[in-house]
Amino acid sequence: MRGRAWAGAVLVLGAQLPALWLAAAVEVYTSEEVVAVNGTNQRLKCTFSSSSPVSSQLSVTWNFQPEDLSSHEPVFYYLKEPYKPPSGRFKDRVTWDGNVERKDVSIIIWNLQPTDNGTFTCQVTNWPDVYGSIGEVRLRVVQKVSFSEIHFLAVAVGSASVLMIVVVLAVIICRQRRQKAQEKRTGASDTELKEKESLKMREEKEPSPLED
Repeated sequence: MRGRAWAGAVLVLGAQLPALWLAAAVEVYTSEEVVAVNGTNQRLKCTFSSSSPVSSQLSVTWNFQPEDLSSHEPVFYYLKEPYKPPSGRFKDRVTWDGNVERKDVSIIIWNLQPTDNGTFTCQVTNWPDVYGSIGEVRLRVVQKVSFSEIHFLAVAVGSASVLMIVVVLAVIICRQRRQKAQEKRTGASDTELKEKESLKMREEKEPSPLED
């Protein structure tokens, strides 16, 4: 009888464990993708929620996986205080920018390079909540446009606009001149015709010598 009761208790506890695990899990939230310009600094935001108050044993682990899917590299670690990586690509290029009391465990990556393209993971444990989701943020570093290229592009666009305006003005002026010349010719023809008609009428009015 006792054996059956023990087995029943184990089964009930086993059925409740997943719910207890979900209730005690740490949920981590990050942006899915971040785009930054080469040579700039970028804040990688990571926040969390926990069913337990923030404890002194709270730990934060940031890792990085390059686009070539090679092995993960440590980026940053926090346990009571921030720990920068002693070596690797992110040495002296990452700083803590979080506040655990506000459940913010973000970091800043300085002087981004094309080799920083990849996926950053943010994992938080807050005893007794030691399980939960892992946040992922994909970073894309794009090449910045230099000032000389921007200046050249601005000059090219400006020159094309000025040229187009000049062409349009030239066409308008030519049309106006042609119209004025045509009006002049038409006026001269009308004047000449009127003079001829006037002369003809005078000739008709004057008496012929033979009539005298």
